[in-house]
Amino acid sequence: MAIAGKTVLVTGANRGIGQALVNEALNRGARRVYAGTREALAHPDARVTPLVLDVTSDAQIQAAAREVESLDILINNAGIALFDDLSDRAVLEQHLAVNLFGTYGVTQAFLPLLTRSRGTIVNNVSTMAVAPLPLTPAYAISKAAAFNLTQSLRALLAGAGVRVHAVLTGPTDTDMTRGFDIPKSSAESVARAIFDGVENGEEDIFPDPASQTLAESWRSGAVKALERENAAFAAPEPVTA
Repeated sequence: MAIAGKTVLVTGANRGIGQALVNEALNRGARRVYAGTREALAHPDARVTPLVLDVTSDAQIQAAAREVESLDILINNAGIALFDDLSDRAVLEQHLAVNLFGTYGVTQAFLPLLTRSRGTIVNNVSTMAVAPLPLTPAYAISKAAAFNLTQSLRALLAGAGVRVHAVLTGPTDTDMTRGFDIPKSSAESVARAIFDGVENGEEDIFPDPASQTLAESWRSGAVKALERENAAFAAPEPVTA
């Protein structure tokens, strides 16, 4: 999947990795980039079309879907991460509403266009999907669920020719990680690595040095092998004459 000439939609496009993904898509020659944000976004490049898109609002998701005529690549990047200790159910539900159900809702709304183009879905999850950090357990739980959603969609949509990628992002220098005094990768380098992974056909993308330490063992490990084995149970798409 080369990015040049393609139409891309990025959620959470106003800052951090989302903003970097918009700019990287433009750098790679995307024909049109839809930038989904909760508030209207101005961008100097005429190829960028702003979309008011709160991923927790079904009305805004459906309105955005009506504005997009064709789509090759959907990047579910919008997310939240709050410090918590799992003592407040409302905080967990807030994370699930954005990081899981937001990703699900946007994907379902744009799936007809992606099926038509035999396109690509990219879900930005996190290394915390496989190993939680006790400072942000609600975030980790929601990302683990989003990762499982990604794996499920990968199996279910393969017969329709839609590819589904998971991005297991490590610490990145964004507003979301401002409180962590640890080494971080730049949002720009992560965005470049995400598109490299998409263009190279990597199912699971490890876009930074911290996440790269997991890549080899994950791709050759028993869990990935089990995912592929289970995917064989997905019903094939009906063949039409």
